Amino acid sequence: MEKFNKALSTTPVGISCPKGKFGDWKFSHPVIETHFHLDYLKNRSQEDIVAHAVEMGIERMITISVDEKNIHQVIPLAERFDHVFTTQGIHPHHAKEWSDEIERQIQQSKGHPKVVAIGEIGLDYYYDHSPRDKQQQVFRRQLELAIEANLPIIVHSRDADEDTIQILREFAPQLKKRGVVHSFTSGMGLLEAALELGFSIGFNGIITFKNAANVRQALAATPLDNILIETDAPFLTPAPFRGEENNPTYLPFVVSAISQQKQIAALDVLKQTYKNSIDLFFNGR
Repeated sequence: MEKFNKALSTTPVGISCPKGKFGDWKFSHPVIETHFHLDYLKNRSQEDIVAHAVEMGIERMITISVDEKNIHQVIPLAERFDHVFTTQGIHPHHAKEWSDEIERQIQQSKGHPKVVAIGEIGLDYYYDHSPRDKQQQVFRRQLELAIEANLPIIVHSRDADEDTIQILREFAPQLKKRGVVHSFTSGMGLLEAALELGFSIGFNGIITFKNAANVRQALAATPLDNILIETDAPFLTPAPFRGEENNPTYLPFVVSAISQQKQIAALDVLKQTYKNSIDLFFNGR
């Protein structure tokens, strides 16, 4: 409890904790959790996680598709909850799983009211769980599907800046809604290219990590109009709670860090990131 109380003592205007204990956070403006993995969360029931998030002011949540298994599961999952939406796509780790069946699944689900983006797609040369040429091939094909579906994309890029820039430059002009480079940890070159092309940038608990000066530099250089907030739960739990399972109720720490790093009132961060999310994923409504 000591670290909870210490965190609460620095809570900025725009986020309150009426009962004075961790877990009773309340946002003063609606919030959208733009990237998490509801089906990966194990410490609490999905019903409890969603109910708690809604109670604290998280109006909508987007649970993300990543592989050949959960691409079929996330739509029924989102259908269970009024406040949960989802995506369709294959993460670069799983590019080797790409098949005609997955492509049909994406094409058939493009008009579903719960599907708001194609993602999580991109390149990951840090782990290389799939061959790089296969990652590029599947990234390009999913970009084509996003163009056909008129949906924004959710991009994962790690240690692949040059190729990510090249591919985004190739396809961005045809992407009417662009998308977001989520969980940004890349170099300033990719940041500048993404912003130039009209993409949003997703920030999460990494901005609270001691060894993430590069991410805070990217945050400083990103206009508020281009910022989305996310947790990427159950991963990347913000300080001082690293080591615990992340979930959307940790979003106050992301908002607080953005507010402090950019010296912008938390309420202004809440208002603008909400507008950014609505415009990108929900057609402004």
